[in-house]
Amino acid sequence: MVKTAWVTDSTAYLDSELKKHPDIYSVPLSVILDGEVFADGIDLTSHELFEKLKHLKSPPKTSQPSVGAFQEVFERLSKDYDQIVAVHLSGKLSGTVSSSEQAAKLVDIPVIIFDSNILTLPMSALMKKGMELLAEGHNLEHVIKKMEEIRDTNETYVLVGSLEQLHRGGRMSGVQFFLGSMLNVKPVISFDNGALYVKEKVRTEKKAKDKILEYFKQAYEKHHFKEVYLLYGLHEEHTVDWRQEIQTRYPELNVLDAPLGAVIGVHAGENTLGISWFNGLK
Repeated sequence: MVKTAWVTDSTAYLDSELKKHPDIYSVPLSVILDGEVFADGIDLTSHELFEKLKHLKSPPKTSQPSVGAFQEVFERLSKDYDQIVAVHLSGKLSGTVSSSEQAAKLVDIPVIIFDSNILTLPMSALMKKGMELLAEGHNLEHVIKKMEEIRDTNETYVLVGSLEQLHRGGRMSGVQFFLGSMLNVKPVISFDNGALYVKEKVRTEKKAKDKILEYFKQAYEKHHFKEVYLLYGLHEEHTVDWRQEIQTRYPELNVLDAPLGAVIGVHAGENTLGISWFNGLK
């Protein structure tokens, strides 16, 4: 039997099942705070990040893993595995995919790089689905094709906690930031092929949340996917209203929630709230 290692990065949300899995390995991104480097999820949690942000002298930064970091992991895994699948956050948001791709060319073991076009819990869900398919006996080519098909059905909508942080990190244009901050617009952020864009500009946060929930309802009633992901910056309690609404209306739907983590938190802010699902994951 071909033995497969699964590699991801620290922006993936690993639940207890994935944390205990013997074939999953994570390479951390870094957060730089006033010149001090922290390994995401190892040296720095979301709570610690947002506490430190209150006292910074200079803007926080994030950094992708080096090519060498991935190369070291791939070479180590080559001693015990026949192939590697590396699942990473969107290449439009980070150079992590690029570092992983470059490292893959430097090792002898076959490495498949999979750009999830997303991050955190939805990215982990894609990886988990791929692992399930492989365990069922499907060949790797079929597994990757199926993961791509599911990936391309994703819908994600986000209320960013800090437009200033998103703009400063280069993830949002100056014009969009100006509209959001000066005109008191609450932009609904979405993904297009892994890149962020403004889906809607709404006057109040309540209207923005109602609009996002309406997108969800329309999608679920059409596609009947099996699970939905609630994403938050720091405050899990911000997900309560959406969770109650969804579970009351669709009790058969599995509702999962997870924090965005320190690296994403640097760019999005502690009050960020998002919802994500795959129309093709049934």
